[in-house]
Amino acid sequence: MTLSEEATERLADVVELQPTKNSELQDRWGMESGSEVHQYLETELGDYYFRDDNSLIRATSEAADLVDVEPGIESDPETDGPPSRIRVPELQSQIVAVLAGPDEESESVVSVLHKLRDEFDVDPEAEAVRSGLQSLRRKDVVAVEYRTVPTFRLAVDREDLEVAVSD
Repeated sequence: MTLSEEATERLADVVELQPTKNSELQDRWGMESGSEVHQYLETELGDYYFRDDNSLIRATSEAADLVDVEPGIESDPETDGPPSRIRVPELQSQIVAVLAGPDEESESVVSVLHKLRDEFDVDPEAEAVRSGLQSLRRKDVVAVEYRTVPTFRLAVDREDLEVAVSD
């Protein structure tokens, strides 16, 4: 199957963002709905992606070989542990930098938002921070603890994780 230039670029997004959801691809691709993303995946990229046990979108190994993009997540093949390297958007990189460590008390989205403002002089929407935390959670980098509100902390030691910022 030969892919168009647009399909190849979008396949690169799937490789980079995996594991991902329709909503993340919808935002990246400027589409109107998750249904539109699903339709595109099925018609244009059907041979190059699959959904894992949690219904998250992942690229096949053939897809990763087709595009010149590093996967969004890399783990040590010898262990079944958390990832050692991730490629994430800048906001998610900043979240990793300020989020409570694995041995610290987990914190709310609002707490993380305030830390981002103080540390990086940025002012993201709370929903963008929540979405970033959830994306990092799907990558097994962030753990969630449910108290009165969901709270978050790193699932891995900061020094054991290499974070690269994607475009």
